[in-house]
Amino acid sequence: MNEIAPSPGWQALIDHRRALAGRSLTALFAANPQRFAQLSLAWDDWLADWSKQRLTAETMALLVAYARERNLPAWIAAMFAGEKINLSEQRPALHTALRQQGDAPLAVDGADVIPAIRTVQARMRMLATQLRGGARLGATGRPIRYAINLGIGGSHLGPRLVCDVLAGPRAGRGDGIDVAFVSNVDPEHLSRALAGADPATTLFVVVSKSFTTQETLKNATSAREWLAAQLGGGPALGAHFIAVTANAAAARAFGVAGTDVLPMWDWVGGRFSLWSAAGLAIAIRCGWESFAELSAGAAAMDAHFRDTPLPRNLPALLALVDFWNAQASGMGQRVVVPYAHALSRLPAYLQQLVLESNGKSVMRDGAPSSRPTAPALWGEPGTDSQHALFQWLHQGMHAVPVEFIVPVRAAHPLSDQQALLVANALAQAQALMTGRPLAAVRAQLAAKGVAPDAIDRDAPHRVCPGDRPSTMLLLPELNARRLGQLLALYEHRTFVEGALYGINSFDQWGVELGKALAEPLIAAVRDGVDSAGADASTRSLVAHVRTLSRRV
Repeated sequence: MNEIAPSPGWQALIDHRRALAGRSLTALFAANPQRFAQLSLAWDDWLADWSKQRLTAETMALLVAYARERNLPAWIAAMFAGEKINLSEQRPALHTALRQQGDAPLAVDGADVIPAIRTVQARMRMLATQLRGGARLGATGRPIRYAINLGIGGSHLGPRLVCDVLAGPRAGRGDGIDVAFVSNVDPEHLSRALAGADPATTLFVVVSKSFTTQETLKNATSAREWLAAQLGGGPALGAHFIAVTANAAAARAFGVAGTDVLPMWDWVGGRFSLWSAAGLAIAIRCGWESFAELSAGAAAMDAHFRDTPLPRNLPALLALVDFWNAQASGMGQRVVVPYAHALSRLPAYLQQLVLESNGKSVMRDGAPSSRPTAPALWGEPGTDSQHALFQWLHQGMHAVPVEFIVPVRAAHPLSDQQALLVANALAQAQALMTGRPLAAVRAQLAAKGVAPDAIDRDAPHRVCPGDRPSTMLLLPELNARRLGQLLALYEHRTFVEGALYGINSFDQWGVELGKALAEPLIAAVRDGVDSAGADASTRSLVAHVRTLSRRV
């Protein structure tokens, strides 16, 4: 059957949407003094406020009923139990097991996975401690002081984001080791990371589940050649590599010592892998204690998500708001604005998490979706974005939901700057909702003594229509525990949205298509091999690339 066939719950939502049509956000607040209390939730000193979204308490009740109709509680239980909810690949999705705080058994195909997780974590801790303490020696006997993480997608975005948040100012660190991240096959990315580096003290962490990822393996090969040119080749170069992979044989064939190969499991998707050995760079850069606290924070959100009924379940409720905007209200975009410079890379991380998970048009049962799935997601940090994209948000033709993420306390306070930052976030959310009507603009200009003809000319340009929806997430501070909670919150929201859409959030077959088509074109661009199998446009582009390449 069609996974998203019409249902009483869906019809109730559509009827309710029609009843809400034409009611502004300010009118909804005026009609209900309890609106904020009904459309917000506090949890562990967090406060989530979606009262500025175009919905009501009745909407949320209908959404919760629809979630139950879609068997959401059963899907949540199935994920935590290790059932094979990744149906197209017949795998569990057990990233939550990686941050489980106790040793309660969890079986996959009849085998408890927790002991293997603990073994890998012990090896991660040992490697990180050695590197941070200067005990890991390179081929020349000098200690490693610089590590470069080679990965792409989830092997890059998550660890880099966490390191950006937790590493802190360089002057505040005493461990003396730096970590860089290289993902792009563009040679400039690796070249910049190597500029000024000393091969004798540089280590590469190669993260690829298959150990065949094109970009990662090409960068690893170039890194090995760079080392060999300075240090000479041979087995000694193995001291400069650690591999994180499910293909240990390929890693050893590349030259990584067996004791330096950390395993990955097929039940951990790349975009959820920072909690695995793919997060080794986090432990190296920030310390094992920070990695452990990050995991503990995520585990706290896991427990809340697993055990809390839907009407008080923070990830589920926020996902229901997202679902309402995307499917019932037809909003095709979603903007995320973290008011924290350390979270500058969060929108890019969420693009992979959300869009690779839910950017699909086929249901779990193989039927095409009859309704939109994940909207486009993008954003930039505040307050920088106030001087760029917020012009479009306030006066553009599209009413796009905005999500503000605001740590209240600063990690490194300077004067009253954190108060300015938080106040700006609150003001932007208010401005999106209330706008600035023409009458108010005219009154303001008149109060300044502006001539009537100038008011007639200028006032329309200053009008902001308002009635733009937003959600506000206030968290106490941005540390390892809170970051773990934040990332797990988004993981679970993404899973809930996929369950409501009726799709599999844990495969990514669209990614595979581009990889397959690139193979023959690499030979065409690099070696001049005939590209007859490509379309006319691509063949012409290849020919022009070849012409320009010969001019070098």
